[in-house]
Amino acid sequence: MTDLRSLLGVACAALDQASALVTDMAVGAVQAKGDRDMVSEIDFAVEDRVRTFLQKETPEIGFLGEESGGVGAGGALTWALDPVDGTANLVNGIPLCGVSLGLIADNRSVLGVIDLPFLGQRYRAAEGHGAYCGDDRIRPRVTTALNEAIVAIGDYAVGERAQERNARRLALTACLAESVLRVRMFGSAAVDLVWVASGKVDCSIALSNHPWDMAAGVAIAREAGAVVMDVDGSPHDVMSAATIAATPALRRPLMEMLATL
Repeated sequence: MTDLRSLLGVACAALDQASALVTDMAVGAVQAKGDRDMVSEIDFAVEDRVRTFLQKETPEIGFLGEESGGVGAGGALTWALDPVDGTANLVNGIPLCGVSLGLIADNRSVLGVIDLPFLGQRYRAAEGHGAYCGDDRIRPRVTTALNEAIVAIGDYAVGERAQERNARRLALTACLAESVLRVRMFGSAAVDLVWVASGKVDCSIALSNHPWDMAAGVAIAREAGAVVMDVDGSPHDVMSAATIAATPALRRPLMEMLATL
C-alpha cells in the first residue's frame, strides 16, 4: 500500500527547495516555446532541482515535468511537476504563480503540494488525510447559486489551432458573464484550484488537462471537499478533456450551463 503521508513529506521537502529558487533567482533569459508561450531560466532550474531530489528520494516513482518530459512516467505512480505555473505572470512581475507537484496513481491524482512563493502560501493534501493551507484545514465555500458565484477560468489558447480552440472558451466566457456574480482569470491553474479548495472562489473551469498543470491542484481541491470533474460531469482523471472544480452545490447548475455550449 502506498504511504501517502510519507510521500507528502517528500513532496513538501522538494517544494521547500523549489520555492527558495523561485524567490532567490533572477528570472534570467526567457525563451519562446511557441506562439505567445515562454519558459524562463527559473522554470528549468526548478524542474532540474525537483527531479534530481525526487529521483534520489523516490527512485521507484516515475517523473513527468512540463519542461523535460517524463522519466519512468506512466507506471503505477508518477510525480507530475509544473516548475512555474504562471510563467507569463512571473516574468512580468505578477505574483500569481506557483510551483505545483502532484502524484498520480493509476491515472488519478492522489496527492498534491502547491507553493505560491510570492503570496507566502503552501497548500497540501493527500487522499484520506485532509487538505491544508499551512496548518489550517481548508474547505470550499457553500455557495448554492451561480448568480452568487465567483468563477475562475483558464487562459485562452495560444499556438496551434488557437482560434478554433478559443471559440468554445469565448462561448464559455459569454455564458458565464450572463450567469455568475463575477468571472476571473488569474493565469495559473494552480491558483485557480487551491482557491476553490480554500473558498476564495466558488468554481474554476479550464478546458484543458495537462497533468503537470492539474495533478496537484485536483488532489487538493478534491480532498478539501470540492467536486472535480470533466466537462461531461464524470470524475476527473488524467484522461479528462477539461478540469472543473466547484463547491458541490454548484455541480448541477454548472452541468446545465456547460451543456449549452
